[in-house]
Amino acid sequence: MAPPPYRIETERLVVRCWEPRDALLLKEAVDSSLEHLRPWMPWVHEDPQPLEAKVELLRGFRGRFDLGQDFVYGIFSADESEAIGGTGLHTRRGEGAFEIGYWIRASRVGEGLGTEATAALTRVGFEVCEIDRIEIRVDPANEASLAIPRKLGFVEEGTLRGVLHDSHGSPRQSDAVVFALLRGEFERDVQLKAFDAAGERVL
Repeated sequence: MAPPPYRIETERLVVRCWEPRDALLLKEAVDSSLEHLRPWMPWVHEDPQPLEAKVELLRGFRGRFDLGQDFVYGIFSADESEAIGGTGLHTRRGEGAFEIGYWIRASRVGEGLGTEATAALTRVGFEVCEIDRIEIRVDPANEASLAIPRKLGFVEEGTLRGVLHDSHGSPRQSDAVVFALLRGEFERDVQLKAFDAAGERVL
């Protein structure tokens, strides 16, 4: 697997590796969206957190990204003045596969930004990383999140019972609808630019 890019530019977004300096933007995005995120994102139950906790969180994200362990991205406005949400190419599905997760701040819901970011990561996963399979797992009650893989042509493979976990790894007894695409099945035309850690364009 080739390493994922550190920075992706789409029509309206910058999707890039988090940096510790983004802590204030992340805190503002989360703190302003607590009620919106809490039903679906168990980690939000620990918020609001002090700024220092967000700095440490982002240091961890960056460290795992650099080590090739997991690839967590921030979703930013084109000028990077606002954190719109978060996403990632997660390695928890094992060799040859990624899982994409995503969240969007409450004030930017309904603009198609989650779909735009997910489409970009899907193209990157297949064309840059040459991964074989990409999954998206969604709580069946989360209609907004269910719409994203459906719009992008992901195949709904079934529902796994009681597999979604809280932020400490304990089951929260929530089902997950599993969507997946295999390499060669992604047919959407996604315009983007992608850059590696040195700023060299890779797509």
